[in-house]
Amino acid sequence: MVKIVDIDLGSFPLLLAPMENISDHSFRVICKEHGADLLFTEFIASDKFIEKEKGALTKSETFQNERPIAMQIFGGDIDILSEVASQIDKTKADILDINFGCPVKKIVNKGSGAYILKDIALMKRLVKSVVSKSQIPVTVKTRLGWDENSKNIEEVVQVLQDVGISAVTIHARTRKQFYGGEADWTLIGKIKNNPRVHIPIFGNGDIDSVEKCCLYKDRYGVDGIMIGRAAIGNPWIFKQIKHFLSTNEKLSDPSDNERIEVCKKHLISSVRRKGVKVGILEMRPHYKKYLPDNSKFNIIYPKIIRSIDIDEINNLLDLFVK
Repeated sequence: MVKIVDIDLGSFPLLLAPMENISDHSFRVICKEHGADLLFTEFIASDKFIEKEKGALTKSETFQNERPIAMQIFGGDIDILSEVASQIDKTKADILDINFGCPVKKIVNKGSGAYILKDIALMKRLVKSVVSKSQIPVTVKTRLGWDENSKNIEEVVQVLQDVGISAVTIHARTRKQFYGGEADWTLIGKIKNNPRVHIPIFGNGDIDSVEKCCLYKDRYGVDGIMIGRAAIGNPWIFKQIKHFLSTNEKLSDPSDNERIEVCKKHLISSVRRKGVKVGILEMRPHYKKYLPDNSKFNIIYPKIIRSIDIDEINNLLDLFVK
């Protein structure tokens, strides 16, 4: 069994990646219902959390039907990150996850996210302080390194483990790659073969099918796999992977009726939580993957993403199964 301290995640946990404007409460619960073992909030600016900025506090809310769940934060200021750690118990999260991997320019330019990969001494100080203040396990999500010439992830993992990090998720790309090119899991495999590393290591990057997940599990020996973009509009991927791992048989794809049913459930939850306008707008990235890819798609899809009326959207969704 894979554990983060005393949190049991099962024999081979599947993690839902933190994705900005995607992995909100509504989406997380649906993925949980379809087999995700560990959920993450959208990533939260540590300074905004301390300032009690409304958006940050909303993102930090966690609920019983999501557990276990990690709250992910980013920032490069020791005092602010430590203050978040000292307040983490108020969020009811099970794990505090620090993002040292976000490649976005505005985050990096503030000395946060993947920027920290350029300064391992700073990373060590940041993490040591956070771990000392947190009442719950602290984990890290990061990348292979800053660029092709500075893939320092082996050193990073050992430093993180030594200062008390309980698990590390590694996106198998450098910061320079962003999300382009092919993810290289070779170094993740080397870390798992390092006898000095004893904390759970989760792999992330380019897992877009049941077959690839199972192949990478065996090839690289990771303790679990984090799935991000492949889960958007496709929460069934978690159930399908688990079924294959337990039976060595492929589970059939969801029917058109099931796709529409889950899509509507997601939409209703989003609107209830965020209000009609915001709830509808934030559903738009999910539709393309949810909707059946049949002859009706090119006619109905453009109408759905333009609509701001929930009844109209529901009626349009119903057309896929009539």
